Amino acid sequence: MSFLVVTILTALMIAVFLGFSLLRSRKTREPAAAYDLRVYREQLAGVDKDLARGVIGEADADRVRTEISRRILAADAQVQARVDRTGPPLWASVTAFAVIALVVVGGAVWMYRQMGAAGLPDQPLSQRLEQAEILRAERPSQTEAEAAAPPAQLPPLDESYANLLNQLRDTVAARPDDLQGHILLAQHEANAGNFPAAYAAQQRVIELSGDDIPADAFSHLAEMMILSVSGYVSPEAEEALRQALQRDPRHGPAQYYLGQMMVQIGRPDVGYRVWVDALGDAPAGAPWADAILAQLDELAFRAGVFNAPEIPAAPGPSQGDVDAAAELTPEERQEMIKGMVNQLSERLATEGGSPEEWARLIAALGVLGEGQRAIDIKNEAMEVFAGNADAIELIDAAALQAGIAQ
Repeated sequence: MSFLVVTILTALMIAVFLGFSLLRSRKTREPAAAYDLRVYREQLAGVDKDLARGVIGEADADRVRTEISRRILAADAQVQARVDRTGPPLWASVTAFAVIALVVVGGAVWMYRQMGAAGLPDQPLSQRLEQAEILRAERPSQTEAEAAAPPAQLPPLDESYANLLNQLRDTVAARPDDLQGHILLAQHEANAGNFPAAYAAQQRVIELSGDDIPADAFSHLAEMMILSVSGYVSPEAEEALRQALQRDPRHGPAQYYLGQMMVQIGRPDVGYRVWVDALGDAPAGAPWADAILAQLDELAFRAGVFNAPEIPAAPGPSQGDVDAAAELTPEERQEMIKGMVNQLSERLATEGGSPEEWARLIAALGVLGEGQRAIDIKNEAMEVFAGNADAIELIDAAALQAGIAQ
């Protein structure tokens, strides 16, 4: 509030200064003809001095005196005939002052109300950093976040797929130490949208894997935890992300979710740096890289970054498509995404495409929960790129991300 008072007083002082300039009388202003008279008289005195020093002759001095005298008479006539003008009427000056005061003071108050926060106490950097650490330490656990979240609406499953999933659940329950069974269960529970069950199975996968646990295993565990609570990164999910990054410091999905966590606890500056670093090694078409690019400008603003590095845009929807999608309902947006995925699938089937595009399609189908279709696309891609080790590696990574790795 003190800042608002200072702002109003400053604006009022400016308005008073401008008003004083308007209301000040112009009678004290010297007419131009009076200044000319002083100049001419000095010139006339200078002629006598030049004549005395012999610089000019008598005839030239008389001619110059005559000309200067003529100019003196003309200037004097202007001074005598001048009618003093005191400027516009008083009412006009007062009205102008009132308008200026209203615009300056009222505009300052309006701008502060729109852009400022009246009554908000000072927030120095040290205090904000301390608050972020407190928020990070005291944020809800995974169990607390799940208890507070509304019940998830699971998408309807095909009857045959639902029966197979139930059989898989029964088989894994009967064989609790079956590593491959838990891997499949985690993948298919995630495909079915049952993320709490998916990450429970993934935790068992990690327990059964011994010491040689890949970064992807922890990254998948964290992702399933995060998706089960609508994007919230709990301390348990953070620990899984740390484990993934400990094994692979450049693991893209783990970097994406770690940056998201930093934003949630009030550290957009750290989140921005994490995301920019992640984009430096992002493969073409990586879904997590597309998600970062879609949010990077806003995050840069929140982080106070106004000279963001140029990051080449990945192929994808235009800004117009993004704006249109923002106005859709979740159901309409899901249908639009499915339409884009179907278009990509049809183009690859008829025209072919790069390994990155095939990988993007497989990952997108995994996100949409179309596991069987993703498997079919993966098998087709393996045939198309048979013998291309780099392409096969990219497709396998996409299959792992989609939860259909065999």
